Amino acid sequence: MATAIQKIILSPSRDIPFNKLTLSQANVRRMKAGISIEELAEDIARRGLLQSLNVRPILDADGAETGLYEIPAGGRRYRALERLVKQKRLAKTAAVPCVVRDPATPILAEDDSLAENLQRAPLHPLDQFRAFQALRDKGQSEEDIAAAFFTSAHVVKQRLRLAGVSPKLLDIYAEDGMTLEQLMAFTVSADHARQEQVWETIAGSWSKEPYQIRRMLTEKTVRASDRRAMFVGLDAYEAAGGTVLRDLFQQDDGGWLADVALLDTLVAAKLKTEAEAIAAEGWKWIEVAADFPYGHTHGLRQIDGVAAERSADEQATIDALNAEYQRLEAEYEGADELPDEVDARLGEIEALLEELDTRPVIFDPCDITRAGVFVSIGADGRLVVDRGYVRPDDEAPLVLPDDETGGATAATSAHAGEPGPSGTSRTVITVGGQPIESEDDEDDVIKPLPERLVIELTAHRTLALRDAVASNPQIALTALLHKLVIDTFQRTSTGGGCIEASVRHVFFPAQAADLKDSPSAYAIAERHDTWKADLPQDDQALWDWLSALDDARRLALLAHCVSFGVNALYEKPNPYSGNGVSLHGLERRLTQADRLARATGLDMVEAGWRPSVDNYLGRVPKRRIVEAVREGAGDRAAQLIEHLKKAEMAKEAERLLADARWLPEPLRLPDTDTLSEPGEPEAEASSVDLPAFLSGDEEASDEDTEPLPAIAAE
Repeated sequence: MATAIQKIILSPSRDIPFNKLTLSQANVRRMKAGISIEELAEDIARRGLLQSLNVRPILDADGAETGLYEIPAGGRRYRALERLVKQKRLAKTAAVPCVVRDPATPILAEDDSLAENLQRAPLHPLDQFRAFQALRDKGQSEEDIAAAFFTSAHVVKQRLRLAGVSPKLLDIYAEDGMTLEQLMAFTVSADHARQEQVWETIAGSWSKEPYQIRRMLTEKTVRASDRRAMFVGLDAYEAAGGTVLRDLFQQDDGGWLADVALLDTLVAAKLKTEAEAIAAEGWKWIEVAADFPYGHTHGLRQIDGVAAERSADEQATIDALNAEYQRLEAEYEGADELPDEVDARLGEIEALLEELDTRPVIFDPCDITRAGVFVSIGADGRLVVDRGYVRPDDEAPLVLPDDETGGATAATSAHAGEPGPSGTSRTVITVGGQPIESEDDEDDVIKPLPERLVIELTAHRTLALRDAVASNPQIALTALLHKLVIDTFQRTSTGGGCIEASVRHVFFPAQAADLKDSPSAYAIAERHDTWKADLPQDDQALWDWLSALDDARRLALLAHCVSFGVNALYEKPNPYSGNGVSLHGLERRLTQADRLARATGLDMVEAGWRPSVDNYLGRVPKRRIVEAVREGAGDRAAQLIEHLKKAEMAKEAERLLADARWLPEPLRLPDTDTLSEPGEPEAEASSVDLPAFLSGDEEASDEDTEPLPAIAAE
């Protein structure tokens, strides 16, 4: 006969007045953890008690129930209820749902208390994300949800964003196939298809870092800090239907603009509108581009204008602002630190004074009819309007004598008779067309750097070297004297002029897109504009002004002028010594450049150059990228990127080398302490070899059509 299974009997539940309850000493929870008693009390006040208390009757000496009950499990709930009673928000005799244990049970009170805390399973993060989403779908706002669960609205938005990731990826996360940090990285984009595509790409790789996921999701976007984005404005971009990707879990500097085509359209339209407004001034031509290269005004004559005089109202405003500024400075002169509102006001006054001090320039109407304007976007996203440039073809013709023209003058030419500016604007978009190297570049031999890349790198070095020379008058003087001594005692020269010493401004035939925004370019431009503002236009007046200069300013001006003659550019040698530079001349130029860089203490890292995908890493084979990382960040870092494809490797190398102070060979100084120049006495015994990065000893690429003595173009 089968034995009947004994049924389990659960403890009965009962509503017990609060004043009949007391906290048991058997409660194992001693340390504070989780949400506070205050937050729990507010939650109970809002939604009531969700879980009953576990209580046991208190017995007297004879073992009879006293009508009082102790709580071994549920102490935090009891304390929360106690707080509500003290606040008179809950009656002392309010009925509290309780599960009453049999006092005769063999289970200890400590056992119950421990089991209640250990047996509970924490909520999976995904369940929380989906619960927040369900509340949001049923009409609750982020602020309402945050208030209900004692958190911030930002945290709620983060959880909702996590719940919005592709369901396929959420399932993978639920099965522990993805970390929370990886899931957070996917929230950058709302495109589920793209999210899944990225995961499929990296799922089989050992490297699935969150930064890599973010980079892949945003690789076809534009940063909000891009000059184009700042020029158009995020509000205008979004109003036109553009999407902005935001990272709620990391600092994203404003996010990423996903629709690049729309952004470029808005940029072109806004630039065209600005150009049309400027055309009303009467200029003959207007050239529009998002960005112009350094030296784009070469060969054009800049006309001079007169700064507009201030009006009486403007002068009164300036006087009032200066008075306020002086009053605030005097009031807080002895203060260790300015109040925030005072510091902010002083900054506002400085900005207003600078704006009022910047006067519009008035040009002669006759000059306007033959001159033009460059319209572009500055690095800070502001419109840049550069007025007053005359092309050689638009120069006014000379007036011929009457006896040679029969009374006619060149002023009757078509140029002089033109009614005014055409008002046309042309948007110039320049896209760098560098050859794309194959991903299968696995040759063991490191080939020479591409010729154009070397030219661009040496353009960076030349500009930095000019700034260094201009900042070192004594070295500039030495360089000039060196040139004059060699010309005087070692060579003969011909040509017009009173003195055969001259400085020829060297322009760059090829340059990187970031050259014009480099610290060296800004420093040179600022120094040039400062001197130009002081220089007299008349020849005799200029001589008198120079004669009156003190030695310090004279040297500074000399250094500035000499610096424009610095040429540290690599260029393809002409083996026939016709046009261009010979191999001998190139060797001499680079050797002198190294000496000048050493004398000025030039450091290209301090000058602002950093390796990037655009200026180096994306332009060289994979082996050079790996070697650069190995030199700058160590063998371990190089091993971590060796398996990556070319594009991914270049981007990761840019990150690894950001603070490594690594430089490519064309930007480094030779290790030798002294170098002699070809053609000089100390160099007669042995010729100077080109640097290793220019040597043609290495194997040239298959695409080379002609041998180069110094470099193999890739």
